[in-house]
Amino acid sequence: TGPAVGMGVGQALLVLLAAGAVTPAKDPLLNVCMDAKHHKTKPGPEGMLHDQCAPWKDNACCTANTTAEAHRDQSNLYNFNWNHCGLMPPKCKRHFIQDTCLYECSPNLGPWIDQTDSSWRRERILHVPLCKEDCEEWWEDCKDYTTCKENWHKGWNWATGTNRCPWGSMCRPFSHVFPRPKDLCEKIWSNSYKYTTERRGSGLCIQMWFDPAQGNPNAVVAKYYAWKKRDSTALTETVTPKTNKAECPLPWSVLVLLPLVLAVVPEQAGGCGSHGWGSL
Repeated sequence: TGPAVGMGVGQALLVLLAAGAVTPAKDPLLNVCMDAKHHKTKPGPEGMLHDQCAPWKDNACCTANTTAEAHRDQSNLYNFNWNHCGLMPPKCKRHFIQDTCLYECSPNLGPWIDQTDSSWRRERILHVPLCKEDCEEWWEDCKDYTTCKENWHKGWNWATGTNRCPWGSMCRPFSHVFPRPKDLCEKIWSNSYKYTTERRGSGLCIQMWFDPAQGNPNAVVAKYYAWKKRDSTALTETVTPKTNKAECPLPWSVLVLLPLVLAVVPEQAGGCGSHGWGSL
C-alpha cells in the first residue's frame, strides 16, 4: 500500500500546486487605504459616516469621527481654516467637504498612491483623474469666493496654529487665482487631481459625487487604471534572452510545496528531473 498511498498524497499535493499556480494574488492597487494621518490600515464597513461622507460607509478608509471633523469650518483633522479670506459660501464649501471625504474615505485610490516625505503622512495621491463635471462644478460654485493662495498644501502662515494668508498676500476671487476649472483641480492640492474630459459614469474617471444606491462607480475605475499600470509595467520588464518571454516566478505556494511533492510522488509519476515540468 506504500506506493498507492504515496501516489494518493502526491496527486493531492499536485492539485494544491495547480490551485496555487492559478489563484491570482490580491492586487496591491485595489481596495487599499493610503498610509496617511487619519486613514485606517485597511478598508471596511462603517456603521455610519457623517452627512456627505455617507456614500462610503459600506467600505471606507475613514472613521465616523474623521467624517464629522471633515464637515467643520476649522477641522481638528489638519487645523485648516476654509474661511481664510472671509466666510466661504456653503455652495463652495460642500465641494471641499466632498473632496475631503473622497481623500479620507475612498478605498479606490490605489493606482494613484505615491510616496511622500511629509512629516505627517508617508503616502499621498497624485494625478487622480477627476471627472469633468466634478471639477467644473467645483470651480463654478467657488469662482466668486476669494483666496490668497494657489497651492493650499504649503506656504501658509501657521503662527497662530491655523492657516492664515502669508504676509503681503492679497485675497482675490477664485476666478483670478484659478482662471479655469483645470487650474483649480490640479493646482490647489499640488497635483493630487488631474483634470479630464471624461464624464461621470464613463468608467474612466474618479467621481467625488455619486449615488451609493447605485454602488460605488470608482471601484471599476480603479480596476481599469490598475490594469493599465500593470500593463505599462509589463512592457518595461526584462525579457529572458533565450525565450524572448518575460520571466514569471512561481507562486509562493508552489515553492513551499514543491519539495514535499518531489519527496512523495513516485518516480513513475514524473518530477522535475529528466522529464521536466511537462510531466507534472
